[in-house]
Amino acid sequence: MSVALNNTQLEILKLFRNDQPEDELQEIRSLLTAYLAAKVVSEADKAFDEKGYTTAIFEKWKKEHFRKTA
Repeated sequence: MSVALNNTQLEILKLFRNDQPEDELQEIRSLLTAYLAAKVVSEADKAFDEKGYTTAIFEKWKKEHFRKTA
C-alpha cells in the first residue's frame, strides 16, 4: 500500500535531507508540538468566543456526566 505525502511532509523532508543529531531532533519535535498546540488553543479560543461560552458553562460541564448508556 502506497501513501502519498502531503505538502508539509515533503517540505520537512527537503529541509532535513541529512541526518540530524538526536538532540536536534528532540528540539524540532518540541518546536512542532508547540506550533500545533498554539494552533489548537487559537481555534479553541475562536470557538469559545463565537459560541459565547463562559467560564460558568465549563464549570457546569466539569460536573456533568456525558457518557451514553448502551
